[in-house]
Amino acid sequence: MPVISPNLLKTTESRMDQILADIQRLIEVETPSENKEAVARGAEVVADLIKERLGEEPDVVVVDGVTHLRLRYGVPKPKVVLINHQDTVWPTGTLKRIPFSNDGEKLRGPGVFDMLTGVVMSIHAAKLLADAGHSLYGLSIVITGDEELGSISSKDLLLDESAEARAAFVMEGALDTSLKVARKGTSNYTVAVHGVASHAGLDPEKGVNAGIALGLLLPEIAALGDPALGTTVTPTVLEGGNTTNTVPDYAQVVVDARASTIAEQERVDEQIRALTSPMTGATVEVTGGINRPPMERSSAQTLFTRAEKVAGALGIETPTAAEVGGASDGNFTAAAGIPTLDGMGACGAGAHAEHEHALVDYIAPRTALLAGMIAAHLDPPAAG
Repeated sequence: MPVISPNLLKTTESRMDQILADIQRLIEVETPSENKEAVARGAEVVADLIKERLGEEPDVVVVDGVTHLRLRYGVPKPKVVLINHQDTVWPTGTLKRIPFSNDGEKLRGPGVFDMLTGVVMSIHAAKLLADAGHSLYGLSIVITGDEELGSISSKDLLLDESAEARAAFVMEGALDTSLKVARKGTSNYTVAVHGVASHAGLDPEKGVNAGIALGLLLPEIAALGDPALGTTVTPTVLEGGNTTNTVPDYAQVVVDARASTIAEQERVDEQIRALTSPMTGATVEVTGGINRPPMERSSAQTLFTRAEKVAGALGIETPTAAEVGGASDGNFTAAAGIPTLDGMGACGAGAHAEHEHALVDYIAPRTALLAGMIAAHLDPPAAG
């Protein structure tokens, strides 16, 4: 591992005003994932920021109408990949209700924790190294536009970009000083029940009530989880019926399933597809499937150990290891055998929630940590 200068932290701290201004700049361009035009506008702002800070123009990669960015230094198969997304779950107009704010302790604003602070940290970590004379040859910074929708259009880009990487650093946020070393895999299903419509007043007995049939299935769906193994299967959004005087012939529920192992994902997949209705005349249709495979700890352990050493060299708080239920693009790279360390972005809390925030005091040390980790892996790291 190359020598990590403690001055890296001091330099980062001296640039905090600019870093905070850049975070505000991104937050104030709202980028809800479903709005491809908004995501494209956000990508333009990020690209302009990259040009201003790094003097480089990123590639614009549009897949199925979704805009992604890639800044690659020198090689077709990078050695270090920083994985970011600039789309958020927040609808346009959220800024009017939750504007960017900085009270000296917390940054607030839609997407500040998940994960616009991480995007800015990626850019400034690269700038720190470039300004210190460190070669960025072999580095790639990827910023996608559909992570919150499952990375449908960006998955192949991410896997291709990191195929020969020594390290993939995922810039999602983390609680306190943790780094994410394991994530559950995610699956998404829609379980639909088809019944028979009839008039609710004249001849309800001639109908097959899809709503009741679905209700009978809900406990069975939830029971597919296995608490002992950490597997959760959760019915979420429910829909059904057309008019108030009609026995509903259709009802559906969206199901969120999470598991720590591929074997558990496959078990749930098989069993949910085998569901049948206990109500005569009702049929069950299941669509969807496995989205992200689990990120298992083995993919992160070596990188985490190195992060502890880099933190020590910088004189910052030693990170802790966290295993979480949420999924990210790190699930894809880890499952592909690429060493992956997640949670390298902001420290804070409240992803997708009203209290979303990033902690100001952690931004400089975590940016310095990221810069140190990039430098350690652009140069072939020594054993240990």
